[in-house]
Amino acid sequence: MSRALIVDDERDMADAMAEDLTSRGFEAVTVTSADEAFSMLTAGDEFDVLVTDLHMRGMNGVELCDRVVRNRPDVPVIVVTAFASVHTAVATLRAGAFDFLTKPVDSDELASAVERAQQNRRLREEVKVLRRAAEESKRFEELVGASSAMKEVYGLIDRVAGTDATVLITGETGTGKELAARAIHRRSQRHLGPMVAINCAAVAQNLFESELFGHAKGAFTDARTDRKGLFVQAHGGTLFLDEVGEMPLEMQAKLLRALEVRAVRPVGGSQEISFDVRLVAATHRDLLASIDEGTFREDLYYRINVVEIVMPPLRARGADVLLLAQMFVEQFARQHGKPVKGISPAVAERLLAYSWPGNIRELRNGMDRAVALARFEDLVIEDLPIQVREYRASHVLVAANDPSELVSLAEVERRYVERVMDVVGGNKRRAAQVLGVDRATLYRKLERLSRGTKP
Repeated sequence: MSRALIVDDERDMADAMAEDLTSRGFEAVTVTSADEAFSMLTAGDEFDVLVTDLHMRGMNGVELCDRVVRNRPDVPVIVVTAFASVHTAVATLRAGAFDFLTKPVDSDELASAVERAQQNRRLREEVKVLRRAAEESKRFEELVGASSAMKEVYGLIDRVAGTDATVLITGETGTGKELAARAIHRRSQRHLGPMVAINCAAVAQNLFESELFGHAKGAFTDARTDRKGLFVQAHGGTLFLDEVGEMPLEMQAKLLRALEVRAVRPVGGSQEISFDVRLVAATHRDLLASIDEGTFREDLYYRINVVEIVMPPLRARGADVLLLAQMFVEQFARQHGKPVKGISPAVAERLLAYSWPGNIRELRNGMDRAVALARFEDLVIEDLPIQVREYRASHVLVAANDPSELVSLAEVERRYVERVMDVVGGNKRRAAQVLGVDRATLYRKLERLSRGTKP
């Protein structure tokens, strides 16, 4: 039960507000002086919210609010006054008040303000808990999260980092696969050596071999000097192949041989060069489905997938979204020079409800936009991107009575595929089992969904 402390030097007024709150399920305690209220709070009495009159004998409401904010910042303050003006409203908000109400206080308005203050306090407490948990995971550098899904990732990184085993990091785009790769490198015995990364999706097909293996002077028109490939550049360290599923089949065969013999032959060169690297690869694709489709070599898959680490989608990480959102708010507030401190309870609800198809990258961009547009210390719903503000969870209507609610078979299939993917946390193998299709079929459906066409 929520507990409110009500301060008004008119006993009848304090009792009336207490009666209104009690009738709505709150516990209310009344006092008639600001000094008494402040003494109770600093003595450790637990209250979820403080409701105080503005004009009182002795310490007034603004002074009490200022002291409470400095000494008990966990207790939100609602200031009530019969002498409303812009000046007094500004003064109370500057003192750190959560809300400002005018007398005579409407009972619904009072209850609503107390409920919002309570939600705000719960949110801030939850963020504090998440921050403490995140502090414990600081050894994983940029990786942030306290969910069970992320704890599993931390455990795998801990266990594999000290070995030289090849690691395949899988997961949707924007889930932090490169951050996991860098955490593995920094915790490995090779941390003093280089970490060299390449995004296979960004390399032209005719340049792959030169990028990875290097080339000799004169090997082709622009080869004016010898150039070391990434395998040799990463000697003694880690080579990270991001989006390895985009590598052409011809290059996959050459990569497999290089990994087997631990040596590369530069393009146009006559001798092989040995290398000593630890390979970490990543992909957002289901490589087993790619094998079924003939776009990825099965022997290379088993060569790079000695240990697999699955990065969970943001929608499967629960309250981590709030921790990450708060971190981004603080980051962009500094960057944009704005006095934004956090998120409102209403924003927190939207963030938790949204499915985040773009994962952490989408959240980061959304918080950048929100902070840039923010007008208050806490983000409000209007600051959020439209897709987050207006998001509604997809439901599959099977037996609707209203013809306007009936949808096509293609739409039913689309909604059900999305629902299954949400429930299984983005695990395509498990989703294929639930849907009763092979991985290649599911992969094709998801590709069409991503393009906005029928599954």
